Amino acid sequence: MGNRISEEFLQKKEPVRLNKYLSEAGVCSRREADRLIESGRVTVDGVRAQTGMKIEPGQVVRVGSKVVSRQDEMIVLAVNKPRGIVCTEDRRERDSIVRFLNYPVRVTYAGRLDKDSRGLLLMTNNGDIINKMMRAANCHEKEYKVRVDKEITPEFLKAMAEGVPILDTVTRPCRVEQLGKYTFSIILTQGLNRQIRRMCEALEYEVRDLVRVRVMNICLGDLKEGQYRKLTDQELDSLYEMLRDSSNNPESRRRL
Repeated sequence: MGNRISEEFLQKKEPVRLNKYLSEAGVCSRREADRLIESGRVTVDGVRAQTGMKIEPGQVVRVGSKVVSRQDEMIVLAVNKPRGIVCTEDRRERDSIVRFLNYPVRVTYAGRLDKDSRGLLLMTNNGDIINKMMRAANCHEKEYKVRVDKEITPEFLKAMAEGVPILDTVTRPCRVEQLGKYTFSIILTQGLNRQIRRMCEALEYEVRDLVRVRVMNICLGDLKEGQYRKLTDQELDSLYEMLRDSSNNPESRRRL
C-alpha cells in the first residue's frame, strides 16, 4: 500500500497562511479562522495577527490564551477499507484497520464498517470531530450501495424507506433508490449495529455486498481499495461548516 508516510506530514518547514495553519491544527475552517483573526482573538508572537499573514516555523500562535501548535495537526483520512479488515484499535488483531493502515500518527475510525463491509472509512486523530459526525441526533448522512440475494421489489424499497423494526426499535425513515435488479442505494442518518444487514434480514433479504460510498460531504470517488488519502482543504472546510452546530456529546459508535 503506497503513500503510507507523508513527507508533507513529517516536514512542516514551509511558511503557511495563518487561516490554513489554524485549519490544519483542528481549530476551525479557514473561513471561520479569518473571522477569528479579524476579531482580534488571534496573536502571533504576542502581536495581534493580520488576515493573510504567513506563519514561519517557530512562531507562537495563540487563539485567546491557548497556544495552537501545528505539530498537533489534525489528520482526517479517507480510507477505502477492503472486506476482511476489522475496525478495531487492538493491534493484536492481525487484520485490524490500525495495523493495515500503519499510519505514522495515531488515528482512529469515525464510524465502523463491519468485517464483511467495505468502502469509505474516515480515520482521524480528532475525537471531537468523531463525536459530532457519528452522534445520531446530529442526523449526518452516510450513503451505501447494497447488493442483495434476490430481486428487489417496490414493497421492499417502500419498507426500507419507511422504517424496519429491528433491535427493539424502528429504523429512522431514509432515502432508498433502486439501482439494478439486485442493487440499491440507501442514505442513513443513524448507525444501529449492522443496521442495513438487519433491515434486509427482517424483510427476508440477504446482503451479498455492502459498500459505503459517502459520509456527509466526503465521497469515496475513485479511491482504490486499500488506499487512503488526506481530505482536501475544500473538503475540510465544508466538513467544518457542516459540523459547526453539531453536538459533540459522545454516543456509542456502532457499525453497519
